[in-house]
Amino acid sequence: MPGLLLDTLRGTLPDNAPKRRPMWLMRQAGRYLPEYRKLRAEKGGFLALVYDSKAAAEITLQPIKRFGFDGAILFSDILIVPHAMGQGLEFLAGEGPKLSPPLVDAVLSDFEARPDRYDAIYQTVRLCCEQLSPDVTMLGFAGSPWTVATYMVAGEGSRDQHVTRELAFKDPKAFQAIVDAIVDQTIVYLRGQIDAGAEAVQLFDSWAGSLAPDEFEKWVIAPNAAITGAIKASHPATPVIGFPKGAGAKLAAYAAETGVDAIGLDETVDPEWAHSILPTGMPVQGNLDPLMLMAGGNRLTDRAKFILDCFADRPHVFNLGHGIGQFTPIEHVEALIEAVRNHSI
Repeated sequence: MPGLLLDTLRGTLPDNAPKRRPMWLMRQAGRYLPEYRKLRAEKGGFLALVYDSKAAAEITLQPIKRFGFDGAILFSDILIVPHAMGQGLEFLAGEGPKLSPPLVDAVLSDFEARPDRYDAIYQTVRLCCEQLSPDVTMLGFAGSPWTVATYMVAGEGSRDQHVTRELAFKDPKAFQAIVDAIVDQTIVYLRGQIDAGAEAVQLFDSWAGSLAPDEFEKWVIAPNAAITGAIKASHPATPVIGFPKGAGAKLAAYAAETGVDAIGLDETVDPEWAHSILPTGMPVQGNLDPLMLMAGGNRLTDRAKFILDCFADRPHVFNLGHGIGQFTPIEHVEALIEAVRNHSI
């Protein structure tokens, strides 16, 4: 039988569903957990962990074992797609990811594709599914094309994505080719995750908020619609969660035009407003501020209850508005879980 999370993402709940919201946290498998830090110290760097299927599966399951979340999110990274496309990838301590050569100075045809790099990720999914209880949903993911492209073009992250935005303005044909290639690879990658056992997938568009409305239509909505349509054609029962961070007023258009099954809301979105503008019955996910979780206290639990109340009349997955912070105290996570699970619908 599907778990509560999967039922919620499909927009339906069984008659005997427990009167609580399903819950998972973005980046729930990570550096705030002492067991993760211990394993990473033993195994080495981040990318080595991602490609070590046994270790990656153990990390994926760590927050399930500790907290009993309703969903297990694959331990991996959005930049696996460009790495499989042949772009060099490394994670430097204190500097974040570096991709080489950056596409501002190179072209896709310079890269030698390495689709075998997906294999370890698929194996991680399989290993997790072997160990998960049937009531815990296995979640796969990929980066959305715009966000992935910002790293591929600039070779690193940036605050305003100016290098990528400039390329999109100066040479839209070349940039379209980059986005199209990412779309194609993301479809392959997500289908592989689903075939390995992922029951739902999330598209992370962490830098969607940097675009004006017409560019948002072109570089966020259209590529995500293409990916979602392809997943629906091959795996119609698999929910797709769209997470366009920073979309703001463009959220309604994203929900209407991409075809995603559920919308992830970042912490800047007013839950009452989102409930009023999103399609009736469309599942939502979110949207507690990760910094509020880090701070803890009564304000944390009060805000959690407010979010739960705002979405009482639609399918809702409780989550953060972005990834959990590295220095988040474990006891704050425990307090949040208690507040969510003890809240009556």
